[in-house]
Amino acid sequence: GGEPLPADQGGGRRGTTRELHTMGQQLELSVVVPAFDEAPNIEPLTRRLFAATRKACVRAELIVADDESPGSAATAAAVAALAAEGFEVQLLARKRGEGRGLASAVLNGFGAAAAPVVLCMDADLQHEPEAVPAVARPVLDGDADFAVGSRNVGGGGVGFEWSLLRRAISHGATLLAVPLSGSSDPMSGFFCLSKETLARGAAAGIKTKGFKIGLELMVRCRCTRVRDVPITFRDRLAGESKLTMRQNIEYVLQLADLYVFKFGLLPLVLPLAAALAALALALALAVRAMGLH
Repeated sequence: GGEPLPADQGGGRRGTTRELHTMGQQLELSVVVPAFDEAPNIEPLTRRLFAATRKACVRAELIVADDESPGSAATAAAVAALAAEGFEVQLLARKRGEGRGLASAVLNGFGAAAAPVVLCMDADLQHEPEAVPAVARPVLDGDADFAVGSRNVGGGGVGFEWSLLRRAISHGATLLAVPLSGSSDPMSGFFCLSKETLARGAAAGIKTKGFKIGLELMVRCRCTRVRDVPITFRDRLAGESKLTMRQNIEYVLQLADLYVFKFGLLPLVLPLAAALAALALALALAVRAMGLH
């Protein structure tokens, strides 16, 4: 999981002692990045990620799970060029007719992972690649079932100016999900778990409809040892946000389904779900009206 090693005159590889040690390690971590029209971010993400894993002496692979978009050809070209340099990176490309959506893209990536521990992060560099070893460490060391890159613990935060409305929406949505998980940032898309833990969720029936796949996995995999790791959530460097009003509504429906799964309180959950749906719709309309979606 280090920087590519320069070729020697005989066509082989050479590198520093640390690089050679990392290359000789067993693969420990598969990093899955769901992507939709994120081509400009692939190269900087890859270089920063492997610099961080090399420094932490963690051998990792990177899987770019790309849903077909106008930028898919450029994404494929970027991955191919990086792989040719020696990075352990591969493309998992999905055509439009083969399925869509972030959650299913993440699960497809996890299914293709070669390492026993898998980690999901965004392609837009709002999740800093340098934080990957720290987020993965509790799971790699066997100290947690599930690790979350959290903005809401000491040392974490948001690294750009968020409007009061966006903060209110984020905090409100987080509070709705806290009873389902042991995390301070249950909506985070920066998370890590083992394949062994993932198998528990597969047996329970993981749903791919919702937008918050990390929350889905925390609940369906019945994770009791959840560790929050502080991260700084950065502003997007390139591309556009994919958040829509429809996804806000789907989030509320996902919450209702997870409450039923975890607590079985159907008579109480249905009225709550109706109230939450109305709240989500109002918030989504406010976001759209203010141009913050």
